[in-house]
Amino acid sequence: MHVKTRMAAAAAALTVAGLCAAAEKKTAEKKMDKDAIINGTHGYIPDNYIPPAEPEVREKLEWFRDQKLGLMMHWGMYSQTGDVESWGLCDKEKEWSRQRVDWTEDGEFYKRQYWGLNRSFNPIRFRPEVWADIAAKNGFRYLIFTTKHHDGFCMFDSKYSDYKVTAPECPFSSNPNANIVKRVFDEFRAKGLAIAAYFSKPDWHHTDYWENHGLGYENTRMPSYDVSKNPAKWGRFTEFVRNQILELVGDYGPVDIIWLDGGQVQRNCGLDIGIEKIIADARKIRPGLIAVDRTAGGTCENVITPEQTVPPQPLAVPWESCVTMGGGFSYRYDDIFKSPRELVHLLMDIVAKGGNLALNVAPGPDGRLPRGAVERMNAMGEWLKKNGEAVYGTRTAPPYRVGEWAFTGKGGAVYATRLWNERQYCVRRSHCPVENAEKVKKIVHVATGRELDFKVEGGKAVFVMPADIQPDPYADSFKFVF
Repeated sequence: MHVKTRMAAAAAALTVAGLCAAAEKKTAEKKMDKDAIINGTHGYIPDNYIPPAEPEVREKLEWFRDQKLGLMMHWGMYSQTGDVESWGLCDKEKEWSRQRVDWTEDGEFYKRQYWGLNRSFNPIRFRPEVWADIAAKNGFRYLIFTTKHHDGFCMFDSKYSDYKVTAPECPFSSNPNANIVKRVFDEFRAKGLAIAAYFSKPDWHHTDYWENHGLGYENTRMPSYDVSKNPAKWGRFTEFVRNQILELVGDYGPVDIIWLDGGQVQRNCGLDIGIEKIIADARKIRPGLIAVDRTAGGTCENVITPEQTVPPQPLAVPWESCVTMGGGFSYRYDDIFKSPRELVHLLMDIVAKGGNLALNVAPGPDGRLPRGAVERMNAMGEWLKKNGEAVYGTRTAPPYRVGEWAFTGKGGAVYATRLWNERQYCVRRSHCPVENAEKVKKIVHVATGRELDFKVEGGKAVFVMPADIQPDPYADSFKFVF
């Protein structure tokens, strides 16, 4: 996962084909035109989604659409520098990925430093039970945790890699919590949250992907060699990826979602790993497993994942927006977080369009969650305790989003959530553009359960909040019964 902080108009029109072309994958370029990145909505074309054939997976996707709020956590050895996760290793991405690297301009020196971060990673204040408790009490329903990012450093005790948190070279390996993924998954499950295992298909530390770990030459996000001319080498890497995915699903389960990043590793880019067979075998272990082969398309991209953006209109397929609470996906020492109002409004904008919010909060190098992030999670949680009825288990309801109004539907009722800005949240009179206003029988203020008097004027429901109800600083939800 990464964010380019400068998105010019031309960058918004980049395609995965363009990425392949950068690695001289000319044949892939023609095949990938359909997978455009439009305004940051990665790999989504409305008629390109392929629903899964398995009834168990379709049923699980309906469950997924009910959850609405997931906690995404990018955490790894890169948290020590406050740097961008993995991407600084990639020379072709250095213009944006090394912007926070202010201590050297020597790319080779930087890459060697980065690879050595495993020897100092020692998050002795890591308490996964605290993370899980904060998430559960504040309304998060599932976790997306980085088991391995593109740098290949495993946050679990993989049988197939020595570049891992449990290896002797890592000082944290002697800690009782050293198998981080196991501890995190166990604690979050114990609090009732579902589990999504984030896993990078490319592994830049693996010499069958990047020879010599990308040192000594200008590397790209693609393999360092022509896969078509060395199928044995690529075959070894494919087997490695398969083994680790099945290891996570089998040894760290129950896993509800396998969340695969690194969309360049796909058949249309000439990098076929046989993902359909891998997922089929994973579902033998975990029936109904949701696969998120993000930006790759095909039958294994069961959920569309816009990154740092919200689609302008509702999407008719399962989707979640992956959005950071702060300035990036990985930990930053000087991070500035979105306000509670921004986060509540973001959540309702997404939910009104039929999606989930995967809100990224990055732990620090010592294992703690940033205090400012926890404060905002608590504020969101307090709002959801009062208004969650208008969020969880809902589906889209026209007119979806109109001005400061966000609409959702459930059980024949429509919920209208008014998103207050700082200047207007004390306004008590509302003219709500709910559809079929003339058929409304009752309006209830969700947070208090109070029924409100109303009338219909000009096709809108008009009502006034009583003087003894204090409007919420962020948003108020109203239930319309027909």
